[in-house]
Amino acid sequence: MTALICGSMAYDTIMVFPDHFRKHILPEKVHMLNVSFMVPEMRREFGGCAGNIAYNLHLLGGSGQVMATVGKDFAPYAEWFAAQGISRETIRVIDDSYTGQAFITTDLDDNQITAFHPGAMAESHQNKVTDAAGVTIGIVSPDGRDGMIAHAAQFAEAGIPFIFDPGQGMPMFDGDDLLAFIKQASWLTLNDYEAQLMTERTGLSPEQMAERVDAVFITRGAEGSDIYTRAGKSHVDVLKISQAADPTGCGDAYRAGLLYGLMQGRDLVATASIASLMGGVKIESHGTQNHQPTRAQLAARLHENYAINLDV
Repeated sequence: MTALICGSMAYDTIMVFPDHFRKHILPEKVHMLNVSFMVPEMRREFGGCAGNIAYNLHLLGGSGQVMATVGKDFAPYAEWFAAQGISRETIRVIDDSYTGQAFITTDLDDNQITAFHPGAMAESHQNKVTDAAGVTIGIVSPDGRDGMIAHAAQFAEAGIPFIFDPGQGMPMFDGDDLLAFIKQASWLTLNDYEAQLMTERTGLSPEQMAERVDAVFITRGAEGSDIYTRAGKSHVDVLKISQAADPTGCGDAYRAGLLYGLMQGRDLVATASIASLMGGVKIESHGTQNHQPTRAQLAARLHENYAINLDV
């Protein structure tokens, strides 16, 4: 089986401010804000939801390809994907744009100030699901608004089951938009905050959403994740970890696990367990694509923590 991963590709420039924002931002002066932060520590990471999902799916041994639009500066990311053996066949380069860019400044309290330039993401609707051959499952993750709407409709028209993952794209859609996505999707995945927003905008509780799709997966941070189906609710605990180094990208790693489990025909609890494995492995490393466990190591931790095998 092959997964088509529709979503963003981006560079994350992460800077660390070795102080506290609160000492330098005066509440009574926010109407005329003009501040500068010295950031002696900086790193540039490969990111974007689709890129992160593809990376983690590859670690599991799953077959997947990214459908995304990127810019003229994509060459370093392309080289990284080539080195990992991840397909770039359905990644389109927009020559007069930049690849999506996130500029994140973090202080000693882990507060963040982020600026995001979508760049080529705005052209994601230029790609069509039918451009990819041999696809048996898909995911629509955060991307350009028009692209997310188009790709969901194209998956549905082609009869290809897909996960809808609104993520950071949630603010772009009203209740009617989200109800249309739910009607088209086979599975829905949200974090607890997104689940609350989804309920507010659609009027549907998680249980009611589960009446319209095969399953709803809701992650709840350190409290694990819940699975809602027509038959009821199940729970999966988080992976036992050595350290919580960096939560950035954990949701994408979790979604890669969902794809893998569904592609292998695993039951929903086993699927969510594989997803939790990947989220936990990711949180132990800084950056979104710097963890490099072997498949054997993943299999061992999955069995140790959840008493299930990675291979069916």
